[in-house]
This record gives sequence, structure tokens and C-alpha cells, in this order.
Amino acid sequence: MGQPFHQHLFPPVKKLVWQYDMIREGDKIALGLSGGKDSLVALYTLSRLRQMIPVTYSLEAIAVDMGWPGVDWGPVAAYCESLGLPFTLVPSRLGEILFAARRETNPCSLCAKIRRGLLHSQAKINGSNVVALGHTSDDAIETVFLNMFYAGRIDCFKPANNLDRTGLRLIRPLLYVSERTTALVAKKLGLPVRENPCPANGKSKRQAVKEVLARQRLEDKFADARLLAAVKGLWDSQARQGLL
Repeated sequence: MGQPFHQHLFPPVKKLVWQYDMIREGDKIALGLSGGKDSLVALYTLSRLRQMIPVTYSLEAIAVDMGWPGVDWGPVAAYCESLGLPFTLVPSRLGEILFAARRETNPCSLCAKIRRGLLHSQAKINGSNVVALGHTSDDAIETVFLNMFYAGRIDCFKPANNLDRTGLRLIRPLLYVSERTTALVAKKLGLPVRENPCPANGKSKRQAVKEVLARQRLEDKFADARLLAAVKGLWDSQARQGLL
């Protein structure tokens, strides 16, 4: 181990994994790899975690290619190989369909839904029973505000849940880890982080929420801790109702 950032990474991940029974003996986990810092750190974490917890599980990476010209997945594939992990690239024309054919003005929700479908289908083909995503605590907090601002409800995705239509289990092991930590880990390890070439990057509703929260953090250094505590309260409430 020995890396100074590990104290901000593995303890919260292990706590969350045990709290929500995320990883079980014999699981075959497929991690959805976007090439961004969060998913790459999630891959690194789950790879190393196999030596830290008394549970035997296998791990693979699956990436959905949007079809953007000039995108090189070679460094990401090489990183997976360095970890001894299988890597599957799922080709698609999703970028062209959303932006050229359909000319979507707010494509993020539809894009995410289709990418999830492709990821889940490939995970089933590969024989995995669990899909892992690299969502961080920032993502959870932002999602609560997105739902309040744009859907008029207080809700957030769950740390773990069963996907009834596919028979897969979905887990998000980084939800107690901040984006600040994933950025630090990615930099320290020299991970092959890929810039997001999507035309909607930085122009979405989520980006607007990010900017609101960034201003709040400048005024209150405890903002993230309080907001994450509120999200945890939401998950606890869902658990008591049998929704987790």
C-alpha cells in the first residue's frame, strides 16, 4: 500500500461495501469504464480491494464507445492489462444518433439510459452478475439537487440495488469518496484519464448544479460533509422502508 491518499480511498469504500453488502463471494463484477478519473479510480480500487477483504470475486472492465472520431482507447486498454483485468469495448454510433440524427438539445438523460443498456447487455454476455459504476459523493449530492430543481422531488440513486429486468446487481462503491480524492488518486497514479469529447460536456443541467455547489463550498468548508450526511439520511430512510 503505502500511498498517502489511500486513507481517503479504501476505508470509506470498505465501509460502504460492508454496509450495503455490495460484494459477495463468487461475484463477477463488470465495471463501467468511461475513461474519466472516477471510473478509472473505481477500477483501481476494486482491483486492489481483492487483497483487502475476505471475499473472492472477479473483475472486468467494459467501456461503451460513443463513436466520436479520433478517440483512442489504447491507453485505457493497456491500463486494464497492467492490472490483469479483461477489457471489452462496446462500439456504438450513439454520439452521431443523439447529436446529428436526433439533434437532441438535452441529450444527457437519454444518452445515460442507452449507455446503461449497452453496458448491462455486455455484462450479461460476459457472464457477470454485478455491474459497478464510479459515482462519487459529489455525484450523489448533485443528483439530489437535480431532482429537486428539475423534477420537483427529493431522490437519489441507491448505493446498491437489483436490476430486475436483467438479473444484475448494481453497485456504486465510491459513494463515500469525493471527486477531490479521485482527482488526487488519478494524478498520483498517472492514470490514463481521457477528456470527455461530448459537445454537451460542461453545458448540462448537472454542470449548472456543480457551479451552484462550488459557490457554496467557497462560503462553507463543511458544506460537502453536511450535504453527504443528508444524502446518507435519505438512503437510511429508504433502507428502513425496504427500498434498498
